[in-house]
Amino acid sequence: MSTDFFRPASLREAVETKAAHPDATPIAGGTDVMVELNFDRRPPGALLDLTAVPELACWERTGDGVRLGAAVTYTTVIEQLGVLLPALAFAARTVGSPQIRNRGTVGGNLGAGSPAGDSHPPLLATGAEVELVSVRGTRTVAATDFYVGAKRTALAPDELIAAVLVPLVPGPQQFAKIGPRNAMVIAVCSFALALDPAHQRVGTGIGSAGPTPLRAPDAEELLANELPWQRRDRLGDAVAQRFGELVAAAATPIDDVRGTARYRRHALAVLARRCLLWTWEELRCA
Repeated sequence: MSTDFFRPASLREAVETKAAHPDATPIAGGTDVMVELNFDRRPPGALLDLTAVPELACWERTGDGVRLGAAVTYTTVIEQLGVLLPALAFAARTVGSPQIRNRGTVGGNLGAGSPAGDSHPPLLATGAEVELVSVRGTRTVAATDFYVGAKRTALAPDELIAAVLVPLVPGPQQFAKIGPRNAMVIAVCSFALALDPAHQRVGTGIGSAGPTPLRAPDAEELLANELPWQRRDRLGDAVAQRFGELVAAAATPIDDVRGTARYRRHALAVLARRCLLWTWEELRCA
């Protein structure tokens, strides 16, 4: 069986190709798509190679955030955006091997729609938006609305992910992940936290513990109300304990080969407490 292969040289050419061939699977780093191809799980009608589209491979500062092109690699995030987007950079450092990080992209992670994707929790915690483009125009979708089911997203058949719009959160951020071993593994579960002391707001993101990446709104509300934002006292155990419990309660995990639902809830509570203590100490010592 043959597969058509398209390699546009501009974003305009890419969206026109996608409109003409809506069954074409976009490919940039190929770290997810090639796995599917190698195991013959989902043979595509065609492949749309985006590696020659320069508009997708760059990032820029905007008024209040960063516009991250869909084909920006994890290595670029680590090397160039660690100060601006610390949680996303923490997550990028946990992705695969250096070779995978050189190829893999945040846009590809979004397009795959796997709840275990490492970039999802930081994007949820920071309130990111996804910029989608087609011949019909451009629209933005909140990251919270982008994931609509297990490996399903809000992308229309003729749309491509152009960029991710990540707000700059003026406070400490963290990301933590548990896997069967320390490196080069898919997350059993993961968690991201962003504190915004200027507005006394909290953002959370949960990965690999539900059919889609999730937020923990009740846990966010607890911290927004209970953290001593002005005095910045040392954090009490009761608040950290309750925060972990609310994060675990927000998850909807299942039993699978990587872990049981019970273990995932326990691990999420631990990760949430750790992230809270790390970020709060960073804020106190700033």
